[in-house]
Order: sequence, then C-alpha cells, then structure tokens
Amino acid sequence: MSHTLDHVMMRVEDLDESLDWYTTHLDYEEKGRWEADTFTNVFLGPEDVHDDGALLELTYNHDGRSYEMGDAWGHIAVRVEDVEEAYYELMDEGVEDYRPPEENPGYAFVKDPDGHEIEIVERDHGARWSLDHTMIRVEDADASIGWWTRKMGYEPAGRWEADTFANYFLAPEDAAEEAMTVELTYNYDGRSYDLGDAWGHLAVECEDLEGFWETLLTREAEDYRDPESCDYNYAFTKTFDGHEVEVVTE
Repeated sequence: MSHTLDHVMMRVEDLDESLDWYTTHLDYEEKGRWEADTFTNVFLGPEDVHDDGALLELTYNHDGRSYEMGDAWGHIAVRVEDVEEAYYELMDEGVEDYRPPEENPGYAFVKDPDGHEIEIVERDHGARWSLDHTMIRVEDADASIGWWTRKMGYEPAGRWEADTFANYFLAPEDAAEEAMTVELTYNYDGRSYDLGDAWGHLAVECEDLEGFWETLLTREAEDYRDPESCDYNYAFTKTFDGHEVEVVTE
C-alpha cells in the first residue's frame, strides 16, 4: 500500500487573489472545489500533473479571519527545468523579489500573496511547477523520522547535512518519482517552533480508510479526528511535532 502524499493544504485570506496568483504565475488550474456553508476548498495543480502527483489545496474561511504564519511549516517546493530562468520569469510578471538564485545556487524562493514560501527547485522529472516536496520543521529528528517510518511506512528519499541543520526527505518505498515527498528540517540549536494557522495539513492516500486508521492506532498514532467524526470521508492524526496529517481515500 503506497500512502502517497495526496495534497498539502494552506489557508488564504483572499481566495480570488490567491487563485489569480497561482493560475497566472504557476499556470495552475482548478482540479476540484468543495463549497461549504462556512468555507471553500479549492484544489490546484498543473494541467499535466502526474497521476501520483500532489495537489495544492487552498482553504478560504468565509468569516474574514486572518492567520499567523508560524515557523513549524517551512515551504512547498515546485519543479522547473531551469531555476534562474523560472525565477526571473516570475520577476517579469511582477512577483516580489524574495530570495534570488544568486543567493542560493540551485534553488530560489518566492512568496504567495499570503506569505507562504515557495521554493523553486531544478528537476528533470514531473510537470513544470508541480509539487516536489513540502518542508516542515521538527524539534527531534530521530523521533520525527521514526514517526513517518513507523506510522506511514515511509523510507528515506534523500538527506542533506549542513553545519547548522539537516534536511531529511521521506516517501513511500514505491512512490513514483513525480510524487511529492515530505522534507523534515532539523536545526541543531535546539529551537522550538510555533505551528501558527496559515498552514493546514498534509494529506496521505489510502485504499481503506477505516482499515488504515486501525493500523495507525495500532502503531500508536494520535487519535485526533477519527473517521466517524468526519462522516467516514477522511480522518486526521498528528505527527510527533503536531503537524496535522489527513488520511484520505484514493
């Protein structure tokens, strides 16, 4: 069973502005929408996103609330063939100059209208602007890697050690190259993090919601929002560091 990452959810304060930004600058198109009485969810991705590729979910709450970014969530990363070319293409379109490739050889960063950071990475696979990974910050690398390994059955998919931090990439063993990975960033100075509420959750696919939920509980995952409380449409648990993880059917 794959348990591929299905989507990453972020909250936005102006849905029309956010939709315009992602469709204009990243060439995303609407893949699905769920209208409720108090909120709207819109799923976005490139036109030719891979079957196992993850989508971006924008959540807009109708009460006009604002959000705190926090620092426990880091960024989403999108794929391009040439980082410098893609970055300055965005600059020509009026996107704010945030972290250009000259400062970060091999990658660059921009921000969306709500301040969510978006890394631009160079890849030779996947649709242009498709989601490559989502980065979250963790306070205990061993415990966090253990959570994704034991609870979700993920395996190492890359590692980068620096002088002051380490990045660990994890994915299911049989995940397609085009699938999104989760990046765990561990800073060596022992800092703690604030989750904020501008980021929502990561979502993991499964074939059998109730069956996989029972497996998660057997593996001592947190019983946060069980399938029954979500009308058997989905469920939620939390990682070792408190990041929410939604479980959805394929």
